Amino acid sequence: MLEVFHYPKCGTCKKALKWLDARGVEYRLIDIVAKPPSLSKLKLALKQSGLPVAKFFNTSGQSYRTGNFKAKLDGMTEAQALEALGRDGKLIKRPLVFGDGFVLVGFREADYAARV
Repeated sequence: MLEVFHYPKCGTCKKALKWLDARGVEYRLIDIVAKPPSLSKLKLALKQSGLPVAKFFNTSGQSYRTGNFKAKLDGMTEAQALEALGRDGKLIKRPLVFGDGFVLVGFREADYAARV
C-alpha cells in the first residue's frame, strides 16, 4: 500500500489521487501540513528517489517565497535543507508518495505509470 503525503487543497494532489483511484491503487493519506514527514522519512525519500534535495522543495509555495529559499537553498547543506522540509510541510513538493522501494515527488503520469 502506498503512503501519500498530500495537501487537501492542492490541485496536483487531487490529480494524483484521481489517477490512483482510477486504477484501484490502495493508499493511505497523510496531510503533509498537519503531519510532515519525519527527518528519517525525508532521508529515505531522498535516497530512494535519486533526486537532488532541491527537487523536494515546493518552489511555487508561500513558505518557499517568504522563507527566501530561492536565495538560501544553494548555500544550504543537504542536512539543513532536509531539516527545513521537516519543519514545514508546505515547503515540500507534493504529493510525496512512498511505495515499496520507491518514492515519487509531485505528479507526472509517466512516472506513476512506471512505478505504481
